Amino acid sequence: MLDMILAILAATAQTGDPAAAVHAPGGVPVAQAPAALSPPPPALIAEPQDATGRFTTALEVRPILAATRSNWIHVREFQGQDLLYVTHLWSWRCGLVQIRLSVNGGEPEVWPLPACHLDEGFPNMIKAEDGLPYREYPLGSVQAVTVELTYDDLGTETLNFGRDGQPRP
Repeated sequence: MLDMILAILAATAQTGDPAAAVHAPGGVPVAQAPAALSPPPPALIAEPQDATGRFTTALEVRPILAATRSNWIHVREFQGQDLLYVTHLWSWRCGLVQIRLSVNGGEPEVWPLPACHLDEGFPNMIKAEDGLPYREYPLGSVQAVTVELTYDDLGTETLNFGRDGQPRP
């Protein structure tokens, strides 16, 4: 509901055109707060944790990701670039609401997750239209990666990895 209200407010925000200024009765301009540069990020919401056997909840996915930490990311040198892959995390994304990655101690970035294919037999499958599960960096530049997962029950987990893709303390 809050998202809808914010969308309406953003759509009706002042354009900066003096002709479009809001005036009180009698023609006196009314002071307005400046329009926000961008809407606030949507709040993450916990999802129900009913085990379905389809691996679409944190309840089902967390144990798998805990057992496969060394597969979360992979750095590959290809055609003069470093490719940072998150294929394994995408494969279990239906139990996640957010992935944030930081490369070499930089500011963490949210990496968008493709939608789950809940109407299909394998909801976690990666389809061509989901995009590519990697980003490109200059050759040899990816030395350390921090992964912050937020599960769909809003639990979190953070791990640090070396260039070799192995978890670090």
